Amino acid sequence: MPPFDTRVPAVLLRIDRNPFHHGTLGAVRSLGRAGIDVHVVADSTGSPVCRSRFVRRMHPPPAPGSPPADIALALRRVAARVNRPAVLIPMDDASAVAVDRMRDELAPRYLLPLSPRGLAERVADKAELAAVCAAAGIPHPRTLAPDSPAQAAAAAWRLGLPVVAKWSRPWLLPAGTDLRSTTVLRSAHEARTLCRRAEEAGSRLLLQEFLPPGPDRDWFFHGYADRSSSVCGGGPGRKQRAWPRGAGLTAVGRWTPNPTVQALAERLTSMLGYRGIFDLDFRRDATTGSYHLLDFNPRPGAQFRLFADGSGLDVVRALHLDLTHRPLPPPAPLPGRTFVVENYAPLTAVLCRGSERAWHARDDLAPGVAMWALWSRHVGRRLLDRVRRTPAAPAADARVVRQTARRDANPLTDDEKASRC
Repeated sequence: MPPFDTRVPAVLLRIDRNPFHHGTLGAVRSLGRAGIDVHVVADSTGSPVCRSRFVRRMHPPPAPGSPPADIALALRRVAARVNRPAVLIPMDDASAVAVDRMRDELAPRYLLPLSPRGLAERVADKAELAAVCAAAGIPHPRTLAPDSPAQAAAAAWRLGLPVVAKWSRPWLLPAGTDLRSTTVLRSAHEARTLCRRAEEAGSRLLLQEFLPPGPDRDWFFHGYADRSSSVCGGGPGRKQRAWPRGAGLTAVGRWTPNPTVQALAERLTSMLGYRGIFDLDFRRDATTGSYHLLDFNPRPGAQFRLFADGSGLDVVRALHLDLTHRPLPPPAPLPGRTFVVENYAPLTAVLCRGSERAWHARDDLAPGVAMWALWSRHVGRRLLDRVRRTPAAPAADARVVRQTARRDANPLTDDEKASRC
């Protein structure tokens, strides 16, 4: 393991209230095992992360949708408690965009990579990403941005159904609604209906050409671009199982060498002058064989621990070493390494020995136990809600049920049966 400057703590910031965000736990463990004090600014209500023995202290986060001033205030309070400069690591898109906007205000309390100003928001915005890919010559699904419900319906027909619907700034989606950052639409009517909710979503609706999922088609690349924009740490991985199936997060991933994906990632970050941790999602077009960039996340991906290499380096450790002016060890890739998220792929977690688990760790058992208790309650509530939402039998069906019950209670005689023939 490389020598870390353990005098410099790390502060993880997550505004999203998802208690099952295993990437936050991965960062806590990775840095904590290196002897670094880890402070977490995130919702601790029921969160398994707060049970980790590697958490130095939990701090209350700003509310979802908070303006930059409130986020800055929360981070200044944390800085006062930590009382020394710290490496700041945003763990979701809302945090990454906010921190990039407030970089001058946060210095010198926090150490941050010096990407071009506004770049985090530019790549996280799905509409802007299409333009970025066009300028860089990176394949990207054909994308349209309708201005009205009628245009949305026309765009759906133009792209060819089904289509993928995305909100350009998904971190602005309100909590507690049925709006999702990405949805597959199968009719023009669905496109028209969803477009009417743009004001509620807080950003524009985008319609994107649908590239079907399939074996060996879903790929990702995690990396850290250092002060010279050279990519180090991380690597290319293949999504073996997703949750929800076909279009969700990585439930099972495998470190798989892919020179094409690696070259695309390095070319894009170099052209942008990007610095810091990033997570890219690709899908291979089965017809052309080209890899289309679907998402650029300017922060650690939830499965970044898949790419912990032979020297113990991963992207959050690379960030800490670089920002504290410590040398990064030479790459020691471990292709074939597997990462499993137990609550989304429980059978694989049991059968796949030697893989890295998102929640279970022998040196940190409490978060895994807490996760299963919380997950059981979550699944139970979902099932109960589904039962409650099941519509009652229509009146006609109810009459049939009553008539059948009466008939069963008072069976016809043989003469009555004969008279009805």
